Amino acid sequence: MKPWLSKAAAQLREQIDDSYTNRSRKSDGWIADLRHQQAGKSDHIPDKANGCVRAIDIDARLSDNKGDSAYLADQIRQYAKNNRRISYVIHLGKIASPVLGWRWRKYKGFSPHNHHIHISFNKDQDSNSDFFNIPLLGGNL
Repeated sequence: MKPWLSKAAAQLREQIDDSYTNRSRKSDGWIADLRHQQAGKSDHIPDKANGCVRAIDIDARLSDNKGDSAYLADQIRQYAKNNRRISYVIHLGKIASPVLGWRWRKYKGFSPHNHHIHISFNKDQDSNSDFFNIPLLGGNL
């Protein structure tokens, strides 16, 4: 079965690309590398049932302003508080998810995700390509 990217993930990535046309894509990714596959637990690993990948990594170098990635990650976190499309966000050694009401907390995983923003999506969003209403990406909260 050929892997495919969740439509919600593809939509958010497209909005980021449209808003940051000159951003670096060096740390971008969506399908699991060997380390992720060996760990066996990652939203970058294609779902065995349908091949869907439910995570994207977005390079932290969105622009010349180094703070943009933290600001975008926080806007994604705020959006996720009221919309069940995103399951969690990791960036700069912090994770936000429904645990603790979408407040940032220390991330204790393998990588602090300093070079990229990791965004994981809920399974029920595999076919949802609706616009993400996030201010930095053309929306308004």
